[in-house]
Amino acid sequence: MKGAWFDPNLYAWIPGTLLGVIGGTWGGLLGTLGPRGKAKRLLLGGLWVLLTCSALLLGAGLFALANGQPYGVWYGLVLAGAIGVVVLGANTPTALKVYRDAEERRMKAQDLES
Repeated sequence: MKGAWFDPNLYAWIPGTLLGVIGGTWGGLLGTLGPRGKAKRLLLGGLWVLLTCSALLLGAGLFALANGQPYGVWYGLVLAGAIGVVVLGANTPTALKVYRDAEERRMKAQDLES
């Protein structure tokens, strides 16, 4: 090991905080716009972006661990990545179902009009 990638006392909190804030915003938007069937591309695309970022954080953290980086460097990356992958992965079917249900309601409403 040549040295830490970054100063863990100053920067280790950033990946988890960013992922948490962006993930929470995404969840709030999904809860508000999803049942209305709006912003489907944005929110489902955002889900895949967040899942990918989480997996990259997890991979970077495991790579840091394997290369002997200090605890403060790899732990923040692994924790944020693992939580993101588990939480977003578990909520993926729910996000898809929200839009599927909204589409079904829209189709039933059209049938009633006819």
